Amino acid sequence: MIIDRASNHWKNAFMANIKQFRKKKSLGKEKWLYVMMIPGLLYYIIFKYGPMFGLTMAFQEFNVFLGFFRSPFVGLDHFKRFFSEPTFGMLFTNTLIFGLMNIFIYFPIPIILALLLNEIRIIWFKRFTQTLVYIPHFISWVVICSITNIILTVDDGIVNNILVYLGREPIRFLTSAALFRPLIMMQIIWKESGWGTIIFLAALSSIDPELYFAAEVDGASRGQKLWYITLPGIRSTIVILLILRLGHFLNTGFEQLLLMINPLNRSLGEVFDTYVYTTGILGGQFSYTAAVGFFKSTASLILVVLANFMAKKFGEDGIY
Repeated sequence: MIIDRASNHWKNAFMANIKQFRKKKSLGKEKWLYVMMIPGLLYYIIFKYGPMFGLTMAFQEFNVFLGFFRSPFVGLDHFKRFFSEPTFGMLFTNTLIFGLMNIFIYFPIPIILALLLNEIRIIWFKRFTQTLVYIPHFISWVVICSITNIILTVDDGIVNNILVYLGREPIRFLTSAALFRPLIMMQIIWKESGWGTIIFLAALSSIDPELYFAAEVDGASRGQKLWYITLPGIRSTIVILLILRLGHFLNTGFEQLLLMINPLNRSLGEVFDTYVYTTGILGGQFSYTAAVGFFKSTASLILVVLANFMAKKFGEDGIY
């Protein structure tokens, strides 16, 4: 029995050494993949995790001359001030509305556009259309907002010139409170919808074509193939991107809104991001606006965790 135990011990030790050797060998084969990860890791360490140390100013009365370590600690005073501010209700409502518009209006459009592009059978026309809808993504918000102002301004805007030529009254698109949010959403759709189709088109290309051939043999229509094959084939991709979108639920487009806001529509366009800029950067209230940003980030994290939990409840993989 002692000999058997010794034999098993040396056998287990030998197998462990073999596994360790194989693991080291596989790591050696993939060393360049790990080297390629270094720039990405450095980016997140320097620009994502490093600045998180600055969140300590949300609990201080930060003074640039005293620094993080000598600025006086004030606890939750900045959070209490933010929640008691009269503007909190307006900021929360506007941010929530823009977030819901991004989820329920913008998010389905890249999916629909990807499905439409996937149905195009003429290759050159499909590639031309894809290129055409990708281009707006590479145009900065400054240029897009400038083009919007040129087209929709009351004085010399192309749209209002056409309306006046037809005998109608010019419309104040840029100062109308009723048209502000639809205008913002139209800009987002025009700029980002084409770029958002890339992942969905990749997911569509991974669906087995034999499923469609089998459905045709069974007499399925195009709509039935879409409902029973295409959409289930990209469902996991849709769920993952929806969870990631919820992580940016409160990020409503700082540059775009900052450029489009004016005194007549500020009550509908002021959100957390623009408030942090005007109050914190321009007003110099760094600790107070750090608390605002901390609140927004915490709420986004909670949304991601809840969405991932619900996805797993419905049988999807989630993001972790």
